[in-house]
Amino acid sequence: MENEQAQFPTFEKGQGQKSMKDLDFLLDIPLEISVELGRTKILVNDLLQLGQGSVVELTKLAGEPLEILINQKLIARGEAVVVNEKFGVRITDIISPTERVKQLG
Repeated sequence: MENEQAQFPTFEKGQGQKSMKDLDFLLDIPLEISVELGRTKILVNDLLQLGQGSVVELTKLAGEPLEILINQKLIARGEAVVVNEKFGVRITDIISPTERVKQLG
Protein backbone atom coordinates (compact mmCIF):
# COMPACT_ATOMS: atom_id res chain seq x y z
CA MET A 1 0.00 0.00 0.00
CA GLU A 2 1.28 3.39 -0.90
CA ASN A 3 0.88 6.33 1.40
CA GLU A 4 -0.87 9.16 -0.37
CA GLN A 5 -0.92 12.74 0.75
CA ALA A 6 -4.40 14.00 1.68
CA GLN A 7 -5.99 16.35 -0.83
CA PHE A 8 -7.90 19.35 0.53
CA PRO A 9 -9.88 21.85 -1.53
CA THR A 10 -8.42 25.32 -1.80
CA PHE A 11 -10.50 28.27 -0.71
CA GLU A 12 -10.45 31.47 -2.65
CA LYS A 13 -10.95 34.95 -1.21
CA GLY A 14 -14.64 35.74 -0.75
CA GLN A 15 -15.73 32.10 -0.80
CA GLY A 16 -16.78 32.31 2.86
CA GLN A 17 -19.30 35.02 1.95
CA LYS A 18 -20.84 32.68 -0.63
CA SER A 19 -21.28 30.03 2.09
CA MET A 20 -23.15 32.53 4.25
CA LYS A 21 -25.48 33.35 1.35
CA ASP A 22 -26.09 29.64 0.83
CA LEU A 23 -27.16 29.38 4.50
CA ASP A 24 -29.59 32.30 4.21
CA PHE A 25 -32.29 29.85 3.07
CA LEU A 26 -32.40 28.61 6.69
CA LEU A 27 -33.90 31.94 7.72
CA ASP A 28 -37.09 31.15 5.76
CA ILE A 29 -37.77 27.74 7.32
CA PRO A 30 -41.06 27.84 9.23
CA LEU A 31 -40.98 26.57 12.82
CA GLU A 32 -43.94 25.75 15.05
CA ILE A 33 -43.87 27.64 18.33
CA SER A 34 -46.17 26.67 21.17
CA VAL A 35 -46.54 27.71 24.78
CA GLU A 36 -47.44 25.08 27.34
CA LEU A 37 -49.53 26.13 30.29
CA GLY A 38 -49.39 22.70 31.94
CA ARG A 39 -50.25 19.03 31.53
CA THR A 40 -52.37 16.38 33.16
CA LYS A 41 -53.49 12.81 32.60
CA ILE A 42 -57.12 11.77 32.77
CA LEU A 43 -59.02 8.54 32.27
CA VAL A 44 -61.07 8.04 29.12
CA ASN A 45 -64.18 7.86 31.31
CA ASP A 46 -63.37 11.31 32.78
CA LEU A 47 -62.69 12.67 29.28
CA LEU A 48 -66.12 11.53 28.11
CA GLN A 49 -67.76 13.32 31.02
CA LEU A 50 -66.19 16.71 30.20
CA GLY A 51 -68.62 19.37 29.12
CA GLN A 52 -68.87 23.12 28.73
CA GLY A 53 -67.78 24.70 31.99
CA SER A 54 -65.75 21.68 33.14
CA VAL A 55 -62.41 22.46 34.77
CA VAL A 56 -59.32 20.36 34.11
CA GLU A 57 -56.64 20.76 36.78
CA LEU A 58 -53.10 21.03 35.42
CA THR A 59 -49.84 19.99 37.07
CA LYS A 60 -48.30 23.49 37.16
CA LEU A 61 -48.97 25.92 39.95
CA ALA A 62 -50.43 29.35 39.27
CA GLY A 63 -47.60 31.81 38.65
CA GLU A 64 -45.10 29.18 37.46
CA PRO A 65 -43.32 30.03 34.18
CA LEU A 66 -44.91 28.83 30.95
CA GLU A 67 -42.79 26.58 28.72
CA ILE A 68 -42.02 27.86 25.22
CA LEU A 69 -41.43 25.08 22.71
CA ILE A 70 -40.22 25.19 19.14
CA ASN A 71 -41.01 22.05 17.16
CA GLN A 72 -41.92 20.40 20.48
CA LYS A 73 -38.50 21.13 22.04
CA LEU A 74 -38.18 23.39 25.10
CA ILE A 75 -36.20 26.53 24.25
CA ALA A 76 -37.36 29.08 26.82
CA ARG A 77 -39.71 29.94 29.68
CA GLY A 78 -41.90 32.96 30.06
CA GLU A 79 -45.00 34.59 31.46
CA ALA A 80 -48.41 35.22 29.92
CA VAL A 81 -49.19 38.75 28.73
CA VAL A 82 -51.97 40.40 26.74
CA VAL A 83 -51.02 42.21 23.53
CA ASN A 84 -53.75 43.98 21.53
CA GLU A 85 -56.45 41.81 23.14
CA LYS A 86 -54.52 38.61 22.27
CA PHE A 87 -52.50 36.37 24.54
CA GLY A 88 -48.75 36.51 24.23
CA VAL A 89 -45.74 35.34 26.17
CA ARG A 90 -42.86 37.40 27.53
CA ILE A 91 -39.62 35.41 27.54
CA THR A 92 -38.02 35.41 30.98
CA ASP A 93 -35.42 32.65 30.59
CA ILE A 94 -33.77 31.09 27.53
CA ILE A 95 -32.54 27.50 27.77
CA SER A 96 -28.77 27.26 27.32
CA PRO A 97 -27.45 25.66 24.12
CA THR A 98 -26.00 22.82 26.22
CA GLU A 99 -29.42 22.04 27.72
CA ARG A 100 -31.02 22.18 24.25
CA VAL A 101 -28.51 19.65 22.90
CA LYS A 102 -29.25 17.31 25.84
CA GLN A 103 -32.94 17.33 24.85
CA LEU A 104 -32.11 15.94 21.42
CA GLY A 105 -30.83 12.66 22.87
